[in-house]
Amino acid sequence: MQITKFAIPEIIFGNGSIKYLASCAQRLGAKRVLLVSDKGLEASGWVQKILNILKEANMECAYFNDLTANPRDCQVHQGAKMYLEHKADVIIGLGGGSPIDAAKGIATIVSNGGKISDYEGANRISRPLPPMIFIPTTAGSGSDVSQYAIITDKERQVKMAIISRSLVPNISIIDPDLLVTKSRKLILASAIDALAHAIESYVSRLASPFTESQALNAIKLIAENLNPAANNKDPEALRNLAIASTAAGMSFSNAGLGVGHALAHSLGGRYDVMHGMTLPILLPAVIRFNIPSCRNKMAVIARTINDAHIYSTEIEAEQVCDTLQQMFEELDIPMRLRDLLPDDSHMEDICHMAVQDACAVPNPRKADWRDLLGICIEAW
Repeated sequence: MQITKFAIPEIIFGNGSIKYLASCAQRLGAKRVLLVSDKGLEASGWVQKILNILKEANMECAYFNDLTANPRDCQVHQGAKMYLEHKADVIIGLGGGSPIDAAKGIATIVSNGGKISDYEGANRISRPLPPMIFIPTTAGSGSDVSQYAIITDKERQVKMAIISRSLVPNISIIDPDLLVTKSRKLILASAIDALAHAIESYVSRLASPFTESQALNAIKLIAENLNPAANNKDPEALRNLAIASTAAGMSFSNAGLGVGHALAHSLGGRYDVMHGMTLPILLPAVIRFNIPSCRNKMAVIARTINDAHIYSTEIEAEQVCDTLQQMFEELDIPMRLRDLLPDDSHMEDICHMAVQDACAVPNPRKADWRDLLGICIEAW
């Protein structure tokens, strides 16, 4: 019998749940907080909302916002320096995957020292991290509940996957109200990231009954709510996407991902493209590649999306690609790599790098760089 583990943080979920931030921080012994966020969330007013909550609770707060999308290693080191100078005792991450992953990187450096690249790969963090509270403002990255952090090594032009139980925060506060200020593009990119998390983790070689149920729940919720959430910002649909993102995060955090994310990381490291916009392009080709090794599971995914039991397992498995392609095209999402990238001259290098990505390890079908190149050519 397979032995599995399932690691998640304490989760506080619901509209308006952000009001519990101060009491959560105090529970963790916070007196001097480092808040990690970005300029986009300043403009939307959420950073000031957090600062006000902390001020009312008489907590000192240093604010770090020197971040870009796809956070760099140098930015993580700057944030760690601020944490130490401020003598902070708790880290709060507010944002999508970029601020939250940066907060994880900062926590790693202040407790373990060295450079963030020292921790690339799995289980290389040896010392406990400071208490962390994360507040996701997108429904997609799942970083607020996961054992993963993705940091860009600027010199190597590589997105490093850092995986450790230590990266699971103490508390995740998931307030769907924060999604209302997101653009249509960001809602789509985030939700498709979550969909890819769910699909890849469901077919992962490390999947378990605990992760599979979460993954299927996420797939169903995203399929049913993506359109009204993106096009109308329907409150119930946004709430369901927040649930789906959390479920998918719990699944991939414990079951791992696959070659789709490995390729997306390599493409993002080289070209600095939005992570969530590469995944809908890659996903159909990745699924076609994986079908021979997980046909029954792909059929389950097809039935979950289409809510029907009409075809044979063989046909249903193949149907997943067409269903997703149609879904993405109806939402006017670019479906070719050539729509995002300036050229294809670095594809072989990208595929060589992707094979080494930790996310590729639990993929259901073994893949070498030539297999990944075939996926990229199909998606080009």
